[in-house]
Amino acid sequence: MTTEKVSWRFPATFWIANVAELFERAAYYGTFIAARTYLIRVVGLDDVQAGFVAGLFGALIYLLPFFNGALADRFGFRASLILAFALLTAGYGVLGIFHTIGPVSLGLFLIVLGGSFVKPVITATTSRSSTEANRARAFSIFYMIVNIGAFTGKTIAAPIRIEMGVQQVPWFSAAASAIALLITVLFYRPADNAAERPRSFSETFHGLIAAMGNLRFAALILITAGFWAIQGQLYASMPDYVIRMAGETYKPEWYANVNPLVVVTCVVWVTQLVRAWPPARSIAVAMALIPLSAFAMAASHLFKEPIRLLDANIHPITAMMVAGIALTGFAECFLSPKYLEFASKQAPPGREGLYLGFAHMNTFFAWLFGFIFAGYLLKAFCPDPRTLPPEMQQQHTQWLGGQAPMPEVYAHAHYLWYAFAGVGVLAFALMLIYIWYTRRIDAQGGDKSS
Repeated sequence: MTTEKVSWRFPATFWIANVAELFERAAYYGTFIAARTYLIRVVGLDDVQAGFVAGLFGALIYLLPFFNGALADRFGFRASLILAFALLTAGYGVLGIFHTIGPVSLGLFLIVLGGSFVKPVITATTSRSSTEANRARAFSIFYMIVNIGAFTGKTIAAPIRIEMGVQQVPWFSAAASAIALLITVLFYRPADNAAERPRSFSETFHGLIAAMGNLRFAALILITAGFWAIQGQLYASMPDYVIRMAGETYKPEWYANVNPLVVVTCVVWVTQLVRAWPPARSIAVAMALIPLSAFAMAASHLFKEPIRLLDANIHPITAMMVAGIALTGFAECFLSPKYLEFASKQAPPGREGLYLGFAHMNTFFAWLFGFIFAGYLLKAFCPDPRTLPPEMQQQHTQWLGGQAPMPEVYAHAHYLWYAFAGVGVLAFALMLIYIWYTRRIDAQGGDKSS
């Protein structure tokens, strides 16, 4: 028997699909990190309303791919990807043209619908373009491309928001999606896989019911959702928090980029460090670290003067946000490599693939809860200055310029991060209970949890 040679060579379809994915991720993250600010300033929603709308938008992005992946099998990958990028271009364009809740809701729905075709098609193309020998390398490239796209989109969105206004950010996303559409139309030619039986919508739905009906698996999903609810604050509350507490010229989009930067930098050596650990231990470390990141973000109120670092004065909000976000990325390195392994061991024999397919439902629940909860917290502790009386608005402007004391209404803005730290502490405690209980059960009938 010959051993297949491992290489970094992949067919053209693989590279074309991943370049298109780069533009799609840049488009998505450029608009997603500005979504709440856009909904409040341009559409006119309040903090709570924006939390509900943005939370539903973010959550559906993680739910619909399971079902649209089944449709993509039937339509064919090329047709599905062309449809996806056309919908995305139209959706972002609608956000750029119309600024009332009706058309904006339609635009967001088109983005969700288009985006839910992209991920299953690109990941399936990556899988089909690789072999058992080089599949890990193929997905490492895919993961790197996703992070490059996310980093690029958020980096470009910041100067657009500052110089041109947040209402212009969707136009960048529309342009990036249009480029992805052009690449797909001109160059994407996937191999025909007609021999594979397409999944049906019914199969996918019944698979979801079966997976979520397993209480052990459902509990794991809900507990780890606590982790992603805090990580999701990079998009749910951090941008508006920074702008309201530091000023319009600060760049929360760039702060958020610290997360993928830390993940890309640290994930390899952290994975090497925990390679012999039971998955439960690595996940527990991540769950222990994530509330500390929220405490770090809350700590900016302890500093009354700029923080001196490397001969530069750093705003306390900047320093502690970067520290907290870096800790979030570091915690993610302990969670991501081991979570799917742990989830697979909760599956009944022969159903590992089904369970892994739905393992990312934790992000669906995290986004839905995290954005809505953040909306209420922002309204209570760090409100939109435009909702304040005129004299308090003026004081807020003067405070940001160092010419007046902080308005009393912002004195407890950091409580927002204490609330999410509480979510993290609760999730960590539940994870410890989960590990103890499942090990106790498995000790009676075969170990599945370690």
